[in-house]
Amino acid sequence: MNPAHALTRETGIGLRGPHFSAIFDSPPDIGWMEVHPENYFGGGRNRAALLRVRADYPVSLHAVGLSLGADQPVDTEHLRQIKELASLCAPFQISDHASWSASGNAHFNDLLPLPYTNESLQRLCDNIQRTQDYLSRTILLENPSSYVSFAHNDMDETHFMNEAARITGCGLLLDINNIYVQAHNHGYDAADYIRAIKPGTVGEMHLAGHTVREFLDGPLLVDTHNRAIAPAVWALFEQALSFHGPIPTLIEWDADLPTLKTLRMEADKAQNRINRYKAEARAHAA
Repeated sequence: MNPAHALTRETGIGLRGPHFSAIFDSPPDIGWMEVHPENYFGGGRNRAALLRVRADYPVSLHAVGLSLGADQPVDTEHLRQIKELASLCAPFQISDHASWSASGNAHFNDLLPLPYTNESLQRLCDNIQRTQDYLSRTILLENPSSYVSFAHNDMDETHFMNEAARITGCGLLLDINNIYVQAHNHGYDAADYIRAIKPGTVGEMHLAGHTVREFLDGPLLVDTHNRAIAPAVWALFEQALSFHGPIPTLIEWDADLPTLKTLRMEADKAQNRINRYKAEARAHAA
């Protein structure tokens, strides 16, 4: 295995099986690639392809199955397999979500929302700490996408996320599309959310597309990851850059996959904004 690569560009894309051949035939000029580790637990061709990609690009592991917010400890076997994969591909980051997806022996194919209570925060922090202790490294925690709110919350989402980072020492992964979608659906200001997240805690950002679904009482935005990033999300990303600075940024596209060229073009849009921010920051510092 090669030593960990340094990032040459901040922007990356999600590595998906249908793009393996195109990547091997004509390696794209991108900074890094992200994978869901659960897709590579079994070894075989997928894992071999990942390790081939890893020879040329830095890789991050973005888990979807740890169920960090569940009312039960993180599954040790799941952690073991993530640690095994990490030992092979030396990811520069490992992350999962502020959500839950398991209860007892039942597992749900979704990332389900948490109530923002002190009890829920304690459970989440316990599982983050178990995960970090097992992996011997800090992880990133992603803000969720949700379409319902709970009748009783002790705090808002930004305070919940900030507290999780403060208590466990984990970093935060800001999904800009999730923030935009939730701000619309729940009626708050997305820019206020960005500013409420403590500076210095954000280690990564995600950008994705969403779908607008019309109902009698108005439109609902759904985080579908199946289309290009909306102009309003690009604008929010620029605000996030101005507050949190340039950090690794991923283009997420998980359904109705486009060509690799289209993904690279979206990554270039993000990189151009990052480069412009850095140039303006240098000019102001001069």
